Amino acid sequence: MADTKKSRDEQARNAENRQRERELEQARERIDEAEPPRDERGEANESRRARDESPDSARECHRRNCDEPAAFLVLERYLEETGHGAVEAEALLCREHTDEESPTNLDGVYEDYVFRVEPLPEIANADAS
Repeated sequence: MADTKKSRDEQARNAENRQRERELEQARERIDEAEPPRDERGEANESRRARDESPDSARECHRRNCDEPAAFLVLERYLEETGHGAVEAEALLCREHTDEESPTNLDGVYEDYVFRVEPLPEIANADAS
């Protein structure tokens, strides 16, 4: 392939697609883990889990027109395109919609970038029964 702007753009696009596929595969492999590894923000993760485990919290899938019970918490932390810092997006999703998830903000990848799929505790306990 000739070294032109078009070929460099194509190579970059291909590299991004491969990275996206790798991260999706890793996320799918981590679905079976008992508990995700703790990071330096472990306390914040614990408070989020406590909020998610409370009986008052809505446990339905976040997607429109989906009334299925949520089975996973999908978390993505990325840099905002406007340059205003990191953004953390969370969504409770059913199994079907979790399968469709993948990292979407790869342009904002940085050292603390996170894309994680965590099973909700109730579902993990129900599957073990």
